[in-house]
Amino acid sequence: MFDFEKLDVYQLVKAQSARVIFFLRKNTSIDPYIVDQWKRASLSIFLNLAEGTGRMTDSDKKHFLTISRGSVYECTAIIDLLKTTKDIDEETFTELYGYYEQISKMLLGMYRSYSK
Repeated sequence: MFDFEKLDVYQLVKAQSARVIFFLRKNTSIDPYIVDQWKRASLSIFLNLAEGTGRMTDSDKKHFLTISRGSVYECTAIIDLLKTTKDIDEETFTELYGYYEQISKMLLGMYRSYSK
């Protein structure tokens, strides 16, 4: 097992990425550009977390965590837009938003742990 697979935040990000994929499979009326961008941003959270964990220096680790967290913000902006356009219901928005918020806090905690 790789180190990143042991992280609670990795497991949460993996579950959130799966939620996004399942949601998008069911909601085929969403603009394809938004679908593509959301998938890319979601995957970016996941992959940058994994890649950063494998880096050797704290500055490299922090760099990848920063990218990962930026992608969380991107995903949050996308669901906010989808809520405004009524392409996502309030319950789904609230669930996804809550997980993104939790992931963001966990990534920030990891980032800060490398600053010590």
